[in-house]
Amino acid sequence: MAVNDKRLTVTEFDFDDVKQNLKTFLRGQTEFTDYDFEGSGMSALLDVLAYNTHYLGFNANMLANEMFLDSASLRSSVASHAKTLGYLPSSARASVATVNVMLNTTSLVSATMSAGTVFTTTVDGTSYQFTTASDVTSSSTGAGIPFNSVKIYEGTYVTSRYTVNTSDADQRFLLTDNRADTTTLIVKVQTSSSDSTTATYTHATDITQVKASSKVYFLQEVEAGKFEVYFGDGVVGTALSDDNIVILTYIVSNKAVANGATTFTSSGAIATINDVSVTTTSSSSAGSEPESIRSIKYNAPLDYASQGRCVTSEDYKVYAKKLYPNAQSVQVFGGESGSFDSSLGVVSTAEYGKVFISIKSTTGLDLTSQEKTQLVTDLAPYTIASTTPVIVDPLTVSLILNTNFKFNSSATTLTVEGIKTAVTNALISYNSSDLGKFDGIFRHSKVTGVIDDADTSILGNITNVTMGQFFTPTTTASTAYTFFFNNALYNPHSGHNASSGGVIASTGFYISGDSTNERFFDDNGEGGLRTYYLSSGTRIYDSASAGTVTYSTGKIVTNGIYIASVGLVDGAASSRIRITAIPDSKDVVPVRNQILEIDFTNSTITGGVDTIAVSDSSAGATYTTSSSYTSTSSY
Repeated sequence: MAVNDKRLTVTEFDFDDVKQNLKTFLRGQTEFTDYDFEGSGMSALLDVLAYNTHYLGFNANMLANEMFLDSASLRSSVASHAKTLGYLPSSARASVATVNVMLNTTSLVSATMSAGTVFTTTVDGTSYQFTTASDVTSSSTGAGIPFNSVKIYEGTYVTSRYTVNTSDADQRFLLTDNRADTTTLIVKVQTSSSDSTTATYTHATDITQVKASSKVYFLQEVEAGKFEVYFGDGVVGTALSDDNIVILTYIVSNKAVANGATTFTSSGAIATINDVSVTTTSSSSAGSEPESIRSIKYNAPLDYASQGRCVTSEDYKVYAKKLYPNAQSVQVFGGESGSFDSSLGVVSTAEYGKVFISIKSTTGLDLTSQEKTQLVTDLAPYTIASTTPVIVDPLTVSLILNTNFKFNSSATTLTVEGIKTAVTNALISYNSSDLGKFDGIFRHSKVTGVIDDADTSILGNITNVTMGQFFTPTTTASTAYTFFFNNALYNPHSGHNASSGGVIASTGFYISGDSTNERFFDDNGEGGLRTYYLSSGTRIYDSASAGTVTYSTGKIVTNGIYIASVGLVDGAASSRIRITAIPDSKDVVPVRNQILEIDFTNSTITGGVDTIAVSDSSAGATYTTSSSYTSTSSY
């Protein structure tokens, strides 16, 4: 028998590579000569060996990946790693609304609205069920029994009961649906079936505060995205005994689908009273999916590093996302870098001792006043005593693009319209991936590259950008308004473009006492804000000193102006006015609570054939270019 001195290459796990390595190995022996004949039995055996090696290698690789938080792909693995860091992933969240309920009766002195009381609503033509998560008791006022500021949750009120058997090592107390909202979970323990009294247990979040007698429960995410309740061992938390009955009540929701509900009705009698009035004080919001794997991987290490307290801005970002899972993007800045005024927004004056938190929600809506209050309350256990968190709304700065591209018609079958569509789609993708968040910087060179790469036939483009903000005017009194673009405005010299409106423009509005002439804002290029109306296409300035423009900072301040009504915006009725400005730099940077997004409604994309590229004889005479800057105009 020949001695085989061949060595297998053990770094390859692909089927074809493994089989070829086995063949290489067999060339060094003489016992089996038909290994290289695909129709032989030996070849079939090599297939089996190669497949087996491939499977084992794949499984070993996947197993190794699941051993680490960074590389794990299974949710159960990620949740398990997060548990070792003391991090609990957020569950699905039910959409929640706040209502005032009135029982129209004089026959009762008091009444209890039981947990699981059902209300109904409709969102986009689909009916949804909302329910209370706990009992609420109220007394009569003489005209009826009011229940004020009642939280109702979209979904089904579920009760799960477990009889404790300490001899069963595999007994588990599970929330039976992976759509359960753990924020609505109430855990009670009944001594036995013969004892109707129950003790309510609290969720332990700080183990250092848990004693042997503490009636607490612990919560963890397990397989299939479900959650498990477990209890203490008599040393850390009270231990359960045989025949104790564990009662879990919670809401199983449809997550975000019922956000935006505004009107609710009682589906039946409440405390035997059929005449029930329901008034909405806060529309439904905050319904969301369970925390994503990506989010868990990001937040778990940061949560561990924060050690249960909020000191740095990153700490506040982590806990804001944890406590408000509907957050898409979070920005945090200290009061030393600016303050917040309800009428002016973020201002530059420092206000020490405060930390400002701005949240962009997945719904696209600003947080309601109730959500802001609740988040501040939820943050309280983690903040240091000298710091006060303040929730501020994000400020969207729209970017209006004016793009002109040149393309080689010989290199594509697409028409100009087809290429415009490709450019638009490329910009939509860029807007989604790079903008729409607090740290999303608009980089002009990257945008022009995105446009050039939209189709291989595009040879170049010139793209200009204009910034825009919306504001809602007070239509009942004279009011001064302040706008912060926080980017320098284009003003190369005093009086720049004064005859054509400077670099400031706006949509139309009507002032008190004149419902005929629609007014607009512009500037004189010297730091003065103006208002004008059009007469036969000519600007008639009725106020040459309507406010000030600070070109170096992008700050615009109006004098007191009584705006009685608003004109059309983008061809439709609106309650808001848009004011625009041309930036000095084509790179636009969001500051503090600003978010940049491309305004596709008002952006313009044009293009044409590059006559030089197609060797047009008249190319030199007819080739046209676009200006690097655009002039403003009224909308």
